[in-house]
Amino acid sequence: MMQEYRDLSAGIYLRPMTYEDIDRIVAWRNSDAVRRNFIYQEPFTREGHENWIRTKVETGQVVQMIICDAAGDRPLGSVYIRDIDRQHKKAEYGIFIGQEDARGRGIGTAAAKLMLQYCFGEAGLHRVYLRAFADNIQAVRSYEKAGFVREGLLREDVCIDGRYRDIVWMAALNPDTP
Repeated sequence: MMQEYRDLSAGIYLRPMTYEDIDRIVAWRNSDAVRRNFIYQEPFTREGHENWIRTKVETGQVVQMIICDAAGDRPLGSVYIRDIDRQHKKAEYGIFIGQEDARGRGIGTAAAKLMLQYCFGEAGLHRVYLRAFADNIQAVRSYEKAGFVREGLLREDVCIDGRYRDIVWMAALNPDTP
C-alpha cells in the first residue's frame, strides 16, 4: 500500500490515479493551457488513456498520482514517473496542473517535492529527470525550487507547429542511495 503524501502548507496531497480519473485527465491534457507545455502534442482519448493504465501503470512502468486539494478533495492535476528503470534506479518525471484556478499558486512545486519523496523513499530511485521547454520559464523555476538541477540544453530538439524548440534537461538525485 502506498503511503500518503501530503503538504499541509500548500494544501495538497497525492493519491493514486484510478480509472475514475480518466475523463478528467483526458480533458485536462487536451486543454490548450496544458497541451502547449508538452512535447507530445497529439490529442488524448479515453481509449488511449485506458491503454496507458493497462500497459504502463498496471505493469509498474509508470506511477501516476492525482494532485488533490486537501480542503475539499478536489482533483487539481497529475504527477507521474514513467520509463521506470529499476536496474539503474531512475525514471522520468512529469506534471500538469489541470484546474486553471490552481495554477501559479506553488502547487506544482509542492507536488514535485512530494513526488520526489515518493521516488527517493518508497520507490528507491536514485535519479529522477525531466525535460521541459526552455522557454517555459515558470515551469523551470518551479522544478528548481523542488530540487531539480539543470543538466543541459538540447538546442532545437523538437519541432512543434513548424517551429524548433529548445529543451532543458533537469534532474534530481537522491543523496541517500548507494
